[in-house]
Amino acid sequence: MTELGARIMPHRAPATPGVASNHSRPQAISVAFLAIIVALLAGVCETLMRLAALLEQPDVQVGPLLPGLAVRVAIYTAVYLIAVRMTAGAGWARTVLVLGLGIIGLASLLIEPVTAVVDADSLAALTDGVTPGSVVIGFFRAVHVVAVLVAVPAMLSARNYFRR
Repeated sequence: MTELGARIMPHRAPATPGVASNHSRPQAISVAFLAIIVALLAGVCETLMRLAALLEQPDVQVGPLLPGLAVRVAIYTAVYLIAVRMTAGAGWARTVLVLGLGIIGLASLLIEPVTAVVDADSLAALTDGVTPGSVVIGFFRAVHVVAVLVAVPAMLSARNYFRR
């Protein structure tokens, strides 16, 4: 494991009820955890880019932006903490992450771009209004989606690691 990976990856927790025994963590779980970290970082970067774009508007009011920002912080924090439990072998954490990231989260990431493609009259309509900032936001969104698509199968492939 790289030095960065060793810093990010939580240490193995002691055996607790409902958590896998002290056998070593499968590589798939390490891959899943690091993919979740990448997804979270991409989500944070996308959020910051969108926030910066909103704050550049002349008549922006910060107050209405705060509840949405608070929800994102809460979700990202919860995902991280649940991912840490998943690395320790908590089956419930894997289930929550697979359902939350793999279904709800992925749908929320894809609905906006899919709707834009479906609603567009032409390819040119898709590129109207594209700015360098929107390209960067799209990049972070794509990284986020790919990271989730790596994390979910990795978690599912290590089913023997989790206690039932």
